[in-house]
Amino acid sequence: MNDTAKDNRKNIGEVFLSAKGLCRDFGSGKSKTVAVNNVDFEFRRGEIISIVGESGSGKTTLAKMVLGLLSSSAGEIIFEGKPRDISTQSKRRLYWQNIQAIFQDPFSTYNIFNKVDEVLMDCIRLKSGRLQSGRLQGGGNLSKEEKFERMKDACSFVNLKFEELSNKYPFELSGGQMQRLMIARIFMLKPKLLIADEPTSMIDACSRATILDMMLKLRDEIDMTIVFITHDIGLAYYISDTVYIMEHGVIVEQGTADQAILHPTSDYTKRLLGDVPKIYEPWDFRAG
Repeated sequence: MNDTAKDNRKNIGEVFLSAKGLCRDFGSGKSKTVAVNNVDFEFRRGEIISIVGESGSGKTTLAKMVLGLLSSSAGEIIFEGKPRDISTQSKRRLYWQNIQAIFQDPFSTYNIFNKVDEVLMDCIRLKSGRLQSGRLQGGGNLSKEEKFERMKDACSFVNLKFEELSNKYPFELSGGQMQRLMIARIFMLKPKLLIADEPTSMIDACSRATILDMMLKLRDEIDMTIVFITHDIGLAYYISDTVYIMEHGVIVEQGTADQAILHPTSDYTKRLLGDVPKIYEPWDFRAG
């Protein structure tokens, strides 16, 4: 773990979201697939967590369950000391004020009919928490100028100029700009938990570092918990306080970044580490 992450560990707070015996099955009978199998976790305020695994390990399914986009087949999620209740639309929207996400593909994240102004205005409406006839309405008692300043500040936080984005559709932006716009949304909403599902996999290396720096800056500013869903075990080690390693829907390794990655006990974790190329060792390209 890097020194900055170690220094920030002292700021990690109490557990506010946890799960016990969480399961998710798809299909039934012989076609049944167990995507998440008896998973326990604890997320603390201000903590950076990585859930690491290969494709098909169940990490994205788990993230969707935490977000409330998928129901559980068994087990429960505890939010702020009580069993999570998202049984109605209004309760789900209240939950989503505290739990937000950034997804892998920015091109499929946005409604193609909504311009950037409307994307950011929705954040002001959601933050105001006023729900009428299934739609969020208004923006509290903010004036038009105050709303503009909030949108401008959010764009400035991610090194974008609102004036250059205004009246444009998200698909008119680059992939990096769309990812930064998603972080601007998080800046406005200020959730307690951000789930980042491979948020930098579709952008170039320079933009990737910038996006990660912005997310860490946001965590420091609002004491937000960040959960990275990733296959990149190197990123997990560099950025995380706590690491969970998933294989076939099961948590096979967990602990601090040092414990889980420098001193692994699971054969699966050791194999993942063995697959990471090391620039100081000769690479063997022979067929295995």
